[in-house]
Amino acid sequence: MKTTILSVAAALLLSACHKNNGALADEMPQHTAKPHYIHYTIKKGQHYAEGNSYKPVETSEMRFTVRFDSTAVYKTTDPANQNDINKLYGFSDNDAAHHSFSARFGWCWSRNALRLFAYVYNSGTMASRELCTVAIGEEVGCSIKTAGSEYIFTVNGNIHRMPRASTTARAKGYQLYPYFGGDEAAPHTIRIDIREEG
Repeated sequence: MKTTILSVAAALLLSACHKNNGALADEMPQHTAKPHYIHYTIKKGQHYAEGNSYKPVETSEMRFTVRFDSTAVYKTTDPANQNDINKLYGFSDNDAAHHSFSARFGWCWSRNALRLFAYVYNSGTMASRELCTVAIGEEVGCSIKTAGSEYIFTVNGNIHRMPRASTTARAKGYQLYPYFGGDEAAPHTIRIDIREEG
């Protein structure tokens, strides 16, 4: 009789432990893999980053994180070109070519700082606005959102608005990748890390 009671008690104890462990496992947070950075390289003497491919885009918001390393520090051959805006990331819009309709971030190394810009085309007319300076190695959260007649550029939570003449409800076009220039090609190899955030 004692053996039977001990066996039942042991079975209940094991059953309770197993059930409890299962409940704890179910309550543990599920980790999803964070997207990795894509490493874009613009070789010395080139304008375009390697590995660009045509990618259709239809979205109301593009979000990404960018990180520049020390290769973003450069000096142009002609000092007048130092303030030229290089292109970072964005999209064409209005189902048209990017020199007609587009929105993207731009950047340059000027006056001893890395500067980010909003850079848009509306009906073939370009407009830009300096947004901020960022530190080398800093992870910078960026987004471009379509909102009727505006593009809303956000950098690390700071909002800036630019005009949008596109007639599509959502941005509709193709992906725009890192590009150096301006008038001059890259004076040395430049590396930029970008991670899409969904």
